[in-house]
Amino acid sequence: MKISDLAAPAVSRRAIMALGALAATGAAAQTAGYPNRPIRIIVPYTPGGTTDIATRLVGEPLSKVLGQPVVVENRPGANSIVGAAAAATSPADGYTIVMVLPAHAANATLQAGKMPFDAITSFTPLSLVVTAPLVLAGSKHVPAQTLRDYIEYARKNPGRLNYGSSGIGATAHLAMEQLKMQTGIKMEHIPYRGTQPALQDLMAGNIGLMFDTYSTLKPQFEGGNIRPLGIATAERPAFAPDLPTVIEGGIENFVASSWCMLLAPAGTPQEIVDRLATEVGKIVREPAMAKRLQDLGFVVEGRPPAQTGEFLRAEVERWGSVIRAANVTIE
Repeated sequence: MKISDLAAPAVSRRAIMALGALAATGAAAQTAGYPNRPIRIIVPYTPGGTTDIATRLVGEPLSKVLGQPVVVENRPGANSIVGAAAAATSPADGYTIVMVLPAHAANATLQAGKMPFDAITSFTPLSLVVTAPLVLAGSKHVPAQTLRDYIEYARKNPGRLNYGSSGIGATAHLAMEQLKMQTGIKMEHIPYRGTQPALQDLMAGNIGLMFDTYSTLKPQFEGGNIRPLGIATAERPAFAPDLPTVIEGGIENFVASSWCMLLAPAGTPQEIVDRLATEVGKIVREPAMAKRLQDLGFVVEGRPPAQTGEFLRAEVERWGSVIRAANVTIE
């Protein structure tokens, strides 16, 4: 063996270490100057919905505290996949992030092997911003008053009571599948292209039940157009103290929420992740903002990155189990 053969690996190691140090210096410089240009938050839905509203509420104060414009870009399509893919393939520099809903977690199972990204590993979690407990509403055309009445009616009349949702794989859909499994009732799912057409059919009596968020259903409750049956929280929330929980209606441990979560592309520097998460947490917990969010039916979260990642993994597993057990598929 030649001496030169022994020396070669040492030179290679030194070269690798030098390249690593250079890359680290570049990353540190990038982090130190952050942000020095506008930040884009992708919303993978059309304007005006829950995700869009929550994003814009957070985006304006975030812009002020960071000293750079925060631009909300709506990129709807394929049950949030189009917008999430745009974020996943963007540079991991903190200038592109995405606000996702539970559909992102459900897609991990519904679209397994078909997405251009992985719902977990393609992203760095930033913050679980807010949750929005689901509320069960009933049609006034069904001869029932309370949640227990509706369940009893469904048991005595299998197949006669149906339910609607904003679409296949939406939390409103999967939560009802979980309710069916826990109660043993049989109902047909009628998927719609969004919440509003489903709500119109609920009021008209074309469907008997649906889950959605409190802010969406509240005006129709107040107008006497539909029946409030229960909210899927462990305890009655402050924004709806007179609304009984689904658990009070006899369905044990039934808790289900929509949520808004900020994700960054995988590999985003930790210093940037921590700063964004810290600022978002401060924004949503500021008293005036917290009240505004609560008035819209949100529960303020502002969870840090590690907790957000744990929550996302748990949601992927939870809804994946429901999807498999109920044999939910997207045609």
